[in-house]
Amino acid sequence: MSDSLYIEKCGKKLRCGYTTGSCAAAASKAALIMLLSGQNIHDVKIVTPKGPIYNAEILDISRTSDHVTCAVIKDGGDDPDITSGALIYATVRLLESNIVTIKGGEGVGVVTKPGLDQPVGEAAINSVPRRMIEENIREVLSQYGEGKSLGAEVIISVPKGKELAVKTFNPKLGIEGGISILGTTGIVEPMSDSAILETIRTEINVRKAEGRKILLAAPGNYGLTFLNQNYQIDESLAVMSSNFVYDTVNMAVTAGFTKMLFVGHIGKLVKVAGGIKNTHSMYGDHRMEILSDICRQFALANDFDSLNAALMECVMTDEAVRIINEAGLGDKVFPEMAKRIKEHMEIFGENKLQVEVIVFSNEYTELVKTDNALDYIQNIDVKKSDNLKQI
Repeated sequence: MSDSLYIEKCGKKLRCGYTTGSCAAAASKAALIMLLSGQNIHDVKIVTPKGPIYNAEILDISRTSDHVTCAVIKDGGDDPDITSGALIYATVRLLESNIVTIKGGEGVGVVTKPGLDQPVGEAAINSVPRRMIEENIREVLSQYGEGKSLGAEVIISVPKGKELAVKTFNPKLGIEGGISILGTTGIVEPMSDSAILETIRTEINVRKAEGRKILLAAPGNYGLTFLNQNYQIDESLAVMSSNFVYDTVNMAVTAGFTKMLFVGHIGKLVKVAGGIKNTHSMYGDHRMEILSDICRQFALANDFDSLNAALMECVMTDEAVRIINEAGLGDKVFPEMAKRIKEHMEIFGENKLQVEVIVFSNEYTELVKTDNALDYIQNIDVKKSDNLKQI
């Protein structure tokens, strides 16, 4: 059984897990030890890239005259990881030449789109897991190889990988037939921000590799549904930024985009109008304060105090929209809000990215858009991405 690591997050002690990359490396190491020693083993230790030792239990051992296969069960800790409980298998055979080849077997996806960690046609075993596997294989070869110049072929498989993959981002990213073998640290941190950011970065890179000129982004599923219902744009074309607006803008710039259309509900985007970089409530709310500040610019002095008091009583931004509209200020306040959202996002990107914005409110009702947003919509390649053809 693997040792447990814990982190503190939001005042709770959460158990960490180990990535599919760590599992694949551990299974590979164990299979080669058993192949060279002729003896079965039931646990193996590897050093994760982040530093902690992973003591993995070895399961389902089988062997023939020229190879050994074994498995490690994926344990995602307290992270809601769809791959937790899956068996990650490694099959290892010796090669006469001093090389290590790493291939994907059953249930490991194949890359079909450029812009991902691996080239088109390769198994979706990312570069860090590949390095982990090779380092552990070479370590065993040096210990058990008796000075011989040997190499090894490693095949990673996940028997339930194809079924699991439909619940991941793989279909959207252009990875067919199974899950990816992932992990940059070897450790799964529960609800890890770094994992979300890596997904955003990957999606942006895929859109760039597809040749898209305008990056379409939204904080979440509401924005995607709005685009589909109001502009008939396929939801798979948009990158979900979650709360990471600032990071998404910077990743877009790094990827080489110069134009972005950002679409979202006022409840999220009004925070950006106030210069807030991450829209999660833990970094502050200030939605009503920001709306009130904009209203101050347009309301008559005698009317502002009562309007401000009403806004400060609001819990939901949709109610604030009603109050502002009833005060006769919607046609001024919301365009100014959109202008501020645009300006802040362009500042986030050091003015290397031209941003247009569409904001909607309750029931996917369009509230406001910046001047060139419709032009961006008309120039977005709305063809459904081939990424949805897989699995």
